[in-house]
Amino acid sequence: MNCVQEWPEPIVRVQSLADSGLNHIPDRYVKPMTERPVVEPIDVTDDVDIPLIDLAGLFSSDPDTVRVTKNQVSEACQVWGFFQVVNHGVEPELMDQAQQTWRDFFHLPMENKQKYGNSPRTYEGYGSRLGVEKGAILDWSDYYFLHYLPPALKDYSKWPDQPPHHREIVDKYLNELVKLSGRLTKVLSSNLGLEEDYLQKAFGGDDVGACLRANFYPKCPQPDLTLGLSPHSDPGGMTILLPDNDVPGLQVRKGNKWITVKPAPHAFIVNMGDQIQVISNARYKSVEHRVIVNPNMERVSLAFFYNPRGDLVIEPAKELVTREDPPLYPSMTFNEYRLYIRLNGPRGKSQVESLKSPR
Repeated sequence: MNCVQEWPEPIVRVQSLADSGLNHIPDRYVKPMTERPVVEPIDVTDDVDIPLIDLAGLFSSDPDTVRVTKNQVSEACQVWGFFQVVNHGVEPELMDQAQQTWRDFFHLPMENKQKYGNSPRTYEGYGSRLGVEKGAILDWSDYYFLHYLPPALKDYSKWPDQPPHHREIVDKYLNELVKLSGRLTKVLSSNLGLEEDYLQKAFGGDDVGACLRANFYPKCPQPDLTLGLSPHSDPGGMTILLPDNDVPGLQVRKGNKWITVKPAPHAFIVNMGDQIQVISNARYKSVEHRVIVNPNMERVSLAFFYNPRGDLVIEPAKELVTREDPPLYPSMTFNEYRLYIRLNGPRGKSQVESLKSPR
């Protein structure tokens, strides 16, 4: 994919800044006034939250239970673009192991991590910024990005070899998320009135794209001035997030308000990406979200991206296009589409909305 080869300026690890004990964040991380979060204590009694769906209902012997569960997923995709799932088939112990091994990685000595430093060519490896604009305002986070599928992109030498058993745990975890993604895409396709395997085929069949970004948000002395991740919608197909249960941070835009998600124990947070919005001709919505940071606690989350293969053309499903509902988006490969965020960093929903034709 055609992309800038190197970062435009020296990379600074946010974790190193946080560990230095500074009282004020550098200007490079201070957001404009209009983009700064209002940091308030999380009200656990507030019942405004993204939907929580028990996926066990999909496998019930009672057709009504199956129908109700599928309807819950459909409504969440149309109204929120986000939902949490429990009884999803991934063992809680494996979820805990995956999160802990990444936390342990981020606490390795810096020289151990630096050998995996990434570049804009593929973003694979240890990173601290998105986008290549020189002098851009940066987010208060570090991350590790790696490819899992298609197999041709999977390269264990680019995965950390420490802490012990790290590669083995991550491999097992990602294999389970691929299975969960396959189950969810069947439900999404069926709910759209498409063949059950429509989205899977649109993504590449057995040759889909899948990758992981492990996010590390260090504690921040001025959380009201910055963000861990700026507002954006995910450019890919579907995201499955393992949040940090101890430190809420994900916020989802609902209208003009930012809703702080309250993670349920051993739940995954699922959200639609721009490619599903395109394929569904905007019946399903990819929704802006962002991450706030904490003055006292670090936060670790694992974002799994289930994407179309990069060279496949994505366009609205012909079955969903009529004279009354013409196609809203042009045909484009996923490689062409995601180059935007790799060059510019997170920019709200500006990309998918700029492509949209008026009805």
